[in-house]
Amino acid sequence: MTKTKILLFESSYTQEVIKLFTDVFSASENESEGQVIGNFVSNLVTTTKPKDLIGFVATSDERIVGCIFFSRFVVPTTQVAFILSPVAIATSEQGTGIGQQLISYGLEHLKSLSVDLAFTYGDPNYYSKTGFVPINESIVKAPFELSQPEGWLGQSFDGKPVKAMLGSTQCVEALSDKKYW
Repeated sequence: MTKTKILLFESSYTQEVIKLFTDVFSASENESEGQVIGNFVSNLVTTTKPKDLIGFVATSDERIVGCIFFSRFVVPTTQVAFILSPVAIATSEQGTGIGQQLISYGLEHLKSLSVDLAFTYGDPNYYSKTGFVPINESIVKAPFELSQPEGWLGQSFDGKPVKAMLGSTQCVEALSDKKYW
């Protein structure tokens, strides 16, 4: 059994990571969705300032089998926040815990950087395993109208519930498209 290693994303991984996201979403959704997500990842990596993007890859046998990205998420308080999006685990590795490992590692890394909050938009059953809880938009507004409001999730790194905030939020340019919400 090979050991999975988690590493910080580096630009030299870009093409392999784009292929991973394209393949995973093509297999789970359809080829068109795979292209959309592959293009999104390409755009995210190439247009986001390094200080606003933190990625992690999971490798097994020198091959990237998982990847996640956190990008800066501006909230209407002085708190520092990032949003987790997207996440891809190679189809052959799904269900092995690599995704949870990657997310937990990434969240610990954010805490070490004195980040206050993390958000994501996805399956509550999956993300609740790493501490995300449903966030009503009356607490923190999403940057765009949510097609599935039950998927709006967040967590505070101080152990307390996320406090209600008045005002709008903003994500990085690559994520600023209502089709992702």
